[in-house]
Amino acid sequence: MIRTRTTAAALTLSAAALVTLVMQEGYSDRAIVPVKGDVPTIGFGTTSGVKMGDTITPPKALARALTDVQKFEGALKQCVTVPLHQYEYDAFVGFSYNVGSAAFCRSGIVKKLNAGDYQGACGEILRWTYFQGKNCASPENARLCGGLAKRRQEEYRQCTGGG
Repeated sequence: MIRTRTTAAALTLSAAALVTLVMQEGYSDRAIVPVKGDVPTIGFGTTSGVKMGDTITPPKALARALTDVQKFEGALKQCVTVPLHQYEYDAFVGFSYNVGSAAFCRSGIVKKLNAGDYQGACGEILRWTYFQGKNCASPENARLCGGLAKRRQEEYRQCTGGG
């Protein structure tokens, strides 16, 4: 099977990637601060406009997650200038959903990607394992990080087509 890359503007997040993303984020029917020092989150990781005390139903949470995904897709399409495989696109949208569009677009991932270094761009994902100055890949920080290192490994696998 020949895999071809497509301009990012023509791609949308796959259904499988959306399911993976919401599973990684987890669901909360009320606003929470998932990890000490983080921002309030509701539903499937939505942060925009969330205040402590807010509540949400699963259908509304999924609708908000879809709206959020569209924003992250729009940002990715603005800063990524090279064509991508669907699995690369899915990995980068999921990563961006977690770290934010601005951080993604300023990252070494995008620099390497736009230079045509696809493997190097995927490898950069593994560098994003720090939270509050602590390396979440270190076992002693696992509780603080809530599975961040595992998520980066999954994003890397997806990005390289092993997903």
